[in-house]
Amino acid sequence: MAVRVLEIIFFFYFASHIPITLFIDLQALLPEHVYPQPLKDLLKWYAEEFKDPMVLDPPEWFKSFIFCEAFLQMPFFPIAAYAFLKGGCKWIRTPAIVYSTHVATTLIPILAHILFHQFPVKPHPGPQTNWERWLLVSIYVPYLLVPVLLLLTMLLSSKYNPTSKPGSTSGKAKKKN
Repeated sequence: MAVRVLEIIFFFYFASHIPITLFIDLQALLPEHVYPQPLKDLLKWYAEEFKDPMVLDPPEWFKSFIFCEAFLQMPFFPIAAYAFLKGGCKWIRTPAIVYSTHVATTLIPILAHILFHQFPVKPHPGPQTNWERWLLVSIYVPYLLVPVLLLLTMLLSSKYNPTSKPGSTSGKAKKKN
């Protein structure tokens, strides 16, 4: 039962990532004319409201993470959403481990940047106070916590982590004998 609840959480996480990536995150990489004005306005509102200048004027290192999101993660999102909606798809284990470690690793420098970087006030104001920094961290941190939870589920859940029984041999070992 608990694993099924996690699978539903993972489904919503991956399903929600598809529009977020296509309509918000990729605005940093694609030409401006690709997006309708309401989506550009939404991104601008978010950046101003939550003092997140990285989405309007991303540093090169941040753009590299968005490239990874576009070309490595985006193709995985619908596959993962399907697997977790269906539930119990053991074939998702290895790709989910790769995805979760990759994403968790990218979030460490992003969170450190938010907490420790001295953001300019212009042209796009970044967080200046501890409150503003922690508010912005609270927006990014689910993208660390859910992948870590996914990783732990893939590694520790008996539903996804098949363990060999003591005394049994693998198919390859049997063929050699």
